[in-house]
Amino acid sequence: MPVRIDAKHAIAHNKVMVIDAEVVITGSFNFTRQAEQSNAENLLVIRDKLIAKRYTENWQAHADHSEPYEKKETEHAHREHR
Repeated sequence: MPVRIDAKHAIAHNKVMVIDAEVVITGSFNFTRQAEQSNAENLLVIRDKLIAKRYTENWQAHADHSEPYEKKETEHAHREHR
């Protein structure tokens, strides 16, 4: 999956999934064992096509001003030596 960097904002800490243009999953929940077993997290599931459309439009607006992530040579070299 291509990764893009949105450098227009200091922090973009959204966790959102839009599924089949009609279900939105969002909240503080990180999909990790720690979040599932130890953290105080929240997860909201919204089944609404209009809200899903709005989340998709917001995502697209940020994607439009973002740049493709390019792996730095030092990151690649560091991983090869592990």
